[in-house]
Order: sequence, then structure tokens, then C-alpha cells
Amino acid sequence: MLVAAAVCPCPPLLVPEVASGASAELDTLRAACADALAVVAAARPDLLVVVGAVATGESSHVWEGGGTGSLRPYGVNRAVRLGDGSDPEPLAPALVVAAALLDDTRLAAPLHGCAVPEDAPAGRMLELGRGLAELADRVALLVMGDGSNCRTLKAPGYLDDRAEAFDASVARALGAADTAALAELDAGLAGELQAAGRAPWQVLAGAGEQAGLGGALLYDEAPYGVGYFVSVWS
Repeated sequence: MLVAAAVCPCPPLLVPEVASGASAELDTLRAACADALAVVAAARPDLLVVVGAVATGESSHVWEGGGTGSLRPYGVNRAVRLGDGSDPEPLAPALVVAAALLDDTRLAAPLHGCAVPEDAPAGRMLELGRGLAELADRVALLVMGDGSNCRTLKAPGYLDDRAEAFDASVARALGAADTAALAELDAGLAGELQAAGRAPWQVLAGAGEQAGLGGALLYDEAPYGVGYFVSVWS
């Protein structure tokens, strides 16, 4: 059963070494992520599953026990390890960021990693989440995913007038642990708004359906024109 979950965004700039001179700009976001992970650690899960997205067209992958990755694509010569690092398949970028975040926690539970395509059907993600929740008596999720990439004129996806309302609906659902609202997110609209977190959030929705958890929204901002949310369910 799902006993706790943390939702964090996954920009590489979350890692201070990657952000370099701009590191302080995201200190509030990093602090919120740390607070969410502390709640997950306090739940003492038997298993932590880290869920993130890969690009449309890429294959899903599960890293049983964990895997390894690198920050070299972002200009930092640093290797990261998720869990025991036993899977030889390199970690997906979102999971690389997750591994870097987890380096600073005391979460000692066994770890799995799971990457799903951004355009994965909602029904499949809900079923995946339900299955993950049954993997152990006490399961926790760390869900990595960004909101719309189209919040401002300078955003990577340029401005889309629908982006703010979409992100607001996501923030409400994450803050209220509203699994039904997350399950109903429009995959097509999320794709048009370049909201890479939609599929991972729906994995969380499936996992949390019967858990009866409460939610809290710790961060909801759009630095760089991209929606970033941090929430915790417990």
C-alpha cells in the first residue's frame, strides 16, 4: 500500500553544481524538495519507487534495485547512483536528478526506478501505479515531473494561454491528493503544453487511489517559464 509520496520537478538545475552561478535562484525549490523527501523518509517505507518520464517514442524501463547515471551531459563530472545501482541500463534523465536529490537524504529503503513515456495512455499509467502500490506493505513514491513548458514568452515552449490554467489544476490536485483529478488530466492537452509530468502524476494517482492520504503543496512557481510543483502525500 502507498504510505507516502513526494512530487518534485526534474530540471537538471535542481543540482547546485549544474546551476553553478545561478544556483541560488532555485534554493527555495530545493528546500521544498528536501522537506517533501523528509516526510517520505519519516514514513519508513519498505520500498521507494522513483517514477519519471522519458520522451515520446522512448521505451518504458524499470530499474529493479536501482541504476546509475551521470551529470556529464549537463557539464558536471559527477556520477550518481539510485539504490544499489545494479541495473546496467543508464538512468533516464529525470531519475538522474532524483538520484542527486536522494544523495542528501537518509532514506534507507530499497529502491526501484521506473521511466514511462510522456505520451503513455492514462489508463496504463493508472494500472502501473496500482501495481506499484502492491509491491510491498509500505510503498512510497518519488514522482519527478515538470508542468507546462509554455508559461511565458521566454519559456522553452513559448507562451500558450492555456498553460497557466492547466498548471493551476495540477497544483490543486497535487495539493489535495486528488487522485481522480490527476487521473482525468487530458493527455493530449498536456502534450501540447509540453507538461512532461502528466504520465508520472497519473502513476501516482493509480497508486494512491485506495490509500486515503492527505496532500500538501509546498511549491508552485514557474521560474524560466516552466511550471514546477512540489507536493507531499502522507
